[in-house]
Amino acid sequence: MRTGEVEAYLREHIPLSADMQIDVLEAGPEGVKIEVPLAPNVNHRSTAFGGSVAALAILTGWTLVHLRLRAEGLVTHTVIQSSAVHYDAPIHGTFRAESEPIEARSWDRFTRGITKHGKGRVHVTVHVVAEGIAAASFTGAYVGIAGLKSAGDA
Repeated sequence: MRTGEVEAYLREHIPLSADMQIDVLEAGPEGVKIEVPLAPNVNHRSTAFGGSVAALAILTGWTLVHLRLRAEGLVTHTVIQSSAVHYDAPIHGTFRAESEPIEARSWDRFTRGITKHGKGRVHVTVHVVAEGIAAASFTGAYVGIAGLKSAGDA
């Protein structure tokens, strides 16, 4: 999928992403980068709202898993199971989330679980960057359940 198609998909099927004014910069099975402006994601201190930072990281990780599963022809219902965010610095402007590649061994175990047992779990790491500074780090566990389609999947 092209970045514009991914962005349209996210905005339609995950409405919060439209409210956050996401801009998908990169989207593929090896990596995802999504950026948002500060204005719709601001808190009472004129910095990024922690919930927006977490939501962007979760969305970025979910998109990576979703795209990679689709690239391999696996149809699943993918959800976040657990997550942790560490906030390192306040964010005063536009910020973006960048996924790390998923290790081959972890991915293989994940997809094997889906095909053999109907579900699998994989961990994803995402970094949130603002003004060239690492502002937050995220780790999340995503579960894929075989045979259930996500909204909008053909």
